[in-house]
Amino acid sequence: MIEPRLASGVLISAIKRMVEAEGDFATVLKKGDAVSGAILLIGQVRGADPKIYERYPSLDGQTAWQMTDLKEYTGDAVQDYWQKRCARDPDLWVFELDVASGARLDGLLTMFV
Repeated sequence: MIEPRLASGVLISAIKRMVEAEGDFATVLKKGDAVSGAILLIGQVRGADPKIYERYPSLDGQTAWQMTDLKEYTGDAVQDYWQKRCARDPDLWVFELDVASGARLDGLLTMFV
């Protein structure tokens, strides 16, 4: 049985509003398909150490955020990675968060799976 899920554009909007309501920063770097586009999230704490997270289905049918390993990318690895992903997937959303603490970022990732 297929479980209903929130449209990608609605999910992005909800995360953005919640992040900004707490005084943190959120921006859409690239819009994807409003209904079913995959989401790539760039999360950083106070402008430092950006990490990329992508939503994947888990074995139980739910979704989960997984951090992407950027070891094979050089230079501006985050920028290189998401631009290459967009070239392969034109429906991809790229969303950036800059929050006050690692705990805040972890909480957001847990809340919006």
